[in-house]
Amino acid sequence: MAGCHLAIDIGASSGRHIIGQVVDGRMELTEVYRFENGLVRKDGHLCWDIDALAESVIAGLAAAHEQGFEPSTIGIDTWAVDFVLLDGDGNRVGDCVGYRDARTEGMRDLLASEGILSFDEHYARTGIQYQQFNTCYQLSALAREDRAQLDAAQTFLMVPDYLNYVLCGAKANEYTNASTTALLNAGTCDWDGELIDRLGLPRDIFLPVTMPGISLGRLRPEIAERVGFDAEVVLVASHDTGSAWLAVPARDEQAVYVSSGTWSLMGTENRSAICTPESAAANLTNEGGYERRFRYLKNIMGLWMIQNVRKELGAQMGEAPSWGDLVAAAEQARAAGFHAVVDADDPAFLAPESMLAALRDVAAASGQSVPQTMGEYALTVYDSLAADYARTVGQLHEQTGVDYTSINIVGGGSANGYLNQATADACGLPVFAGPTEGTALGNLMVQFIYAHEYASLEEARAAIKASFDIKEYQPR
Repeated sequence: MAGCHLAIDIGASSGRHIIGQVVDGRMELTEVYRFENGLVRKDGHLCWDIDALAESVIAGLAAAHEQGFEPSTIGIDTWAVDFVLLDGDGNRVGDCVGYRDARTEGMRDLLASEGILSFDEHYARTGIQYQQFNTCYQLSALAREDRAQLDAAQTFLMVPDYLNYVLCGAKANEYTNASTTALLNAGTCDWDGELIDRLGLPRDIFLPVTMPGISLGRLRPEIAERVGFDAEVVLVASHDTGSAWLAVPARDEQAVYVSSGTWSLMGTENRSAICTPESAAANLTNEGGYERRFRYLKNIMGLWMIQNVRKELGAQMGEAPSWGDLVAAAEQARAAGFHAVVDADDPAFLAPESMLAALRDVAAASGQSVPQTMGEYALTVYDSLAADYARTVGQLHEQTGVDYTSINIVGGGSANGYLNQATADACGLPVFAGPTEGTALGNLMVQFIYAHEYASLEEARAAIKASFDIKEYQPR
């Protein structure tokens, strides 16, 4: 089918191929392929099976063609911070280690104790919040563990950059994802060469930073032959949150955005970075956005917690409860008077052997009721996320001086009515939820604009309101 475009949207647990079309000014989406993704342990590290991931990307292209679609453009977005190194022949050097791997533990403090870089200066230069898995710490850990890999590398590509390379052969470092490395200068939106040198990293492996919205080229001939069609690979906002931010149908400039998925990314959109010590203390980040905007936000643990609760309960019960069952059980626990709120950002929840045990332990350590039932676990997660959202809205106000008027939630989590209402109640602001396919939509919006289906980001955002059901939740 002519006149369509394809978003490949890949998260930590799964990926989707979604066809996008503009019909009478409205956006229409069709999912044509879905695949699993996840970490595997290899040589002592948690790694992505990057070869399997690339195969899934190609298989989805073939599936689109089998269903009658021939997209004219293709765009890929994934999570942030993780990377691939290539040698001079374009072959991978080492594994694609995942951000939940333990190799970066203590790296920030080590860099400071060795006099290489304090976090205060690091933040002032890049505006990127501290997360122990930031790319700068991953590369620093690699330099200490296996310097030979860095010495053999000639090109640094983040995961979506690498998948673009697999499809079309072009190498590029896309801006929105590159910004999450904490190696870009927030003022220049380019690599900070002095910072890279101080960390002992090879400066020449980093390619010129490229803004989204351009064509990287057409599919490799062998790929086009395999999938049954040819197309342009367009550089979209390749960080999934960067894409999700584009699809927020905000009512005004005083809106708070939430991209709700495995992570909850909560913040606002600014035209310049805020790199003050106060912003650093609040652990707010300035990630790169489309058209050189800045996504001023905080990473919150997000649905990762309830995803793991569901998985563990399923192992105990023989079958995982549905999302509706979890919400219903949470409502019953609330009606029965159970209450426990933990810090959703506690490192105990990052990669625990048991999320249920982590919730029990953190609740007990803070002197609260300890969850024991499915409903109590779910309620604890949902109310803790809502409390974290409220805390973050307060921090955003303190740093920007803006009185926010609404919270706009996109992504899979926007379908959770209980969490949406709990967020409205905790924040004291109306919540507008939807669209659920925010990330794929943002990916497609860049392609639509590239193909002149819409004239501007503003026009594309206006079309979202006319194309999708947005639900409203008022604080009680």
